[in-house]
Amino acid sequence: MKASSTPARLSPICAAVAHLQKLYAEATGFLRSAFLEALTKGRPAGRVRAYYPEIRVTTDSYARTDSRLSFGHVAEPGTYATTITRPDLYQNYLMQQIGILMRNHQVPVTIGVSSTPMPVHFAVAGDDGVTIPQEGALDFVLRDVFDVPDLATTNDDIANGLHFRYPDGAAPLATFTAQRIDYSLARLAHYTATNPRHFHHSPATNPRHFQNFVLFTNYQFYVEEFEAHARHMLADPASGYTAFVGPGNVTITAPDAPLPAPAKMPQMPAYHLTRADGGGVTLVNIGVGPSNAKTATDHIAVLRPHAWIMVGHCAGLRNSQNLGDFVLGHAYLREDHVLDDDLPPWVPIPALAEIQVALEHAVEEVTELSGYELKRIMRTGTIASIDNRNWELSDPRGPVQRLSQSRAVALDMESATIAANGFRFRVPYGTLLCVSDKPLHGELKLPGMASDFYKTQVARHLQIGLRAMELLRDMPLERMHSRKLRSFDETAFL
Repeated sequence: MKASSTPARLSPICAAVAHLQKLYAEATGFLRSAFLEALTKGRPAGRVRAYYPEIRVTTDSYARTDSRLSFGHVAEPGTYATTITRPDLYQNYLMQQIGILMRNHQVPVTIGVSSTPMPVHFAVAGDDGVTIPQEGALDFVLRDVFDVPDLATTNDDIANGLHFRYPDGAAPLATFTAQRIDYSLARLAHYTATNPRHFHHSPATNPRHFQNFVLFTNYQFYVEEFEAHARHMLADPASGYTAFVGPGNVTITAPDAPLPAPAKMPQMPAYHLTRADGGGVTLVNIGVGPSNAKTATDHIAVLRPHAWIMVGHCAGLRNSQNLGDFVLGHAYLREDHVLDDDLPPWVPIPALAEIQVALEHAVEEVTELSGYELKRIMRTGTIASIDNRNWELSDPRGPVQRLSQSRAVALDMESATIAANGFRFRVPYGTLLCVSDKPLHGELKLPGMASDFYKTQVARHLQIGLRAMELLRDMPLERMHSRKLRSFDETAFL
């Protein structure tokens, strides 16, 4: 397929996004039609190919920009580009990012067809009536005719700071390429049972499911409490929340409406308390382990949320802690190892003041304690994440000694991964854990103890997480996205 038009230099932001949508619709429509025809008539006569649209900008000036901003500008003169997918779903995000870039550099953007082929799998992803057959099911080899997902071009080189450049030498304008986003949107549907077709970045006028503020948890108890909270919010017309969405995109707008669970629950079910502007809260039950934490954050990162926070349970490591106490993570001892190849363990993961302050204020509001009294129920410090759930059975001269040397105050299996991937993908992150056991002091997580603990602590813990998200939602976007997360050679788009 050839470009339907020559690249267009467009200054009006709406016109630029509209042109992206036109080019994308033409490309996907062409591939979808050609594929459906191939299913009925057999192998096409030649290769069928369409390309992603792209945004491109060139500047010859070291433009002076507001040094308080962490995004919206390029580091030096040159040409910058990014391939684009699903411009209908990312419409408001694109308008926002293009607008800031154009204001800061006083240059137009060029919208055109890229040199990156679009895999047919992603072109038909939005059509429930079309599926790509398994290899061998067709009377021709699919990849001989259509482009298929290519792992060589679906990677995190930009996010990992590996000096990614497009084939023509253009520097990246955004953290994720179109293929990488399409891959993650497909994975989100698989792992969370939320169809990414319903995603719409805020500020938005259309309904969407994934929200800009994401809570991660490692226990089903939080999901049950989240649903109860959601129903309470839906009963209050002044709350600003419009719907509650469960796995399988089951949506309720009335507080007493049934919310049936799918016949087969996904690995990491997601629940969404939505607002019209996308400023609601998504809760994802990632289960246990750093691998799940990485998988969830790898894919949710392409949605460009404004913050994600872990609210789960942990082992308290200090004798002075009590069951039910809170731990606000200020640092992370990364013994989970799942990100070692992408983000070496020697890279520090800093605490982000904006998130930390919101979490501490939320604890104060919910518990009605403050100042010195707050220390009775909450500690700040290092959280260790480990990849061995039965670390307690190890030789104490190993992990226990390292925990002591690091001054760790709590241990879990997910928090460091979530924080590290937030750092890697430039998503503001935080952790507030609740002490559910103290294995070093003979208080193991046993069935009876756990049940009593969960009944009394989960509701309060979740309310703190939700209140922190409300405080962050009220914060200007420019303040929330910290400069700590930006590297020397950073992309302009958030």
